[in-house]
Amino acid sequence: MVESRPLRPQQPIRLFIVDDHALFREGLIRLLASDETLQVAGAAGSAEAALQSIPEISPDVLILDYDLGESTAVHLLEQLRLRKFSGRTLLVTAGLPDSEALLLIREGVSGIFHKHQSPEALHRCIREVAAGRILIEQEYLRTLVQSGVAAPPSPAPRLTERDRQILRCLLEGLSNKEIATHLLISESAVKASLQQLFAKTEVRTRSQLVRLALEQFFDEIQR
Repeated sequence: MVESRPLRPQQPIRLFIVDDHALFREGLIRLLASDETLQVAGAAGSAEAALQSIPEISPDVLILDYDLGESTAVHLLEQLRLRKFSGRTLLVTAGLPDSEALLLIREGVSGIFHKHQSPEALHRCIREVAAGRILIEQEYLRTLVQSGVAAPPSPAPRLTERDRQILRCLLEGLSNKEIATHLLISESAVKASLQQLFAKTEVRTRSQLVRLALEQFFDEIQR
């Protein structure tokens, strides 16, 4: 399992931008560079160029367009997973097919941000993703599951009551600290419970766990 590393305290969130449209990419760099809490550590216009730079730069958050010309975000994330990339990924897109959205969720994206939203919303989204939140709308995921796009589920493991509590909090988009406050337990207990869920469900990331919760456990955790 690839662990998402904790952010360095009181340092800017290091970003890497991948978008094959130079005008949009350069505009996004200027927009984000104006925020002192963010640092654009690198950028690329293709999946190939990104693969050469990202492992060395090791950004905290990868800001990624879906359509990369000769490649897609799915292919890039597959390759980065093989290279043990441990940062978080925020997909910034004008739109994408449902089937591709589910593949991206399986590859561990932490959020899907639509380009029609405001710059202020993008800044907020980056900070929340960097802090460990999963920003994929429940209704959006539920539609994907109900549409039949999802692969047939493997036999579901049995959940404990604590497992169900943690999954409910994940579906609400709560961070580890917020989960601990909500359940009146320590953050270390939350992390331990998440590790047990990762092992039990054989997934690697929080976003994959959210997707699995919707696919296999939604009725159970709502009780």
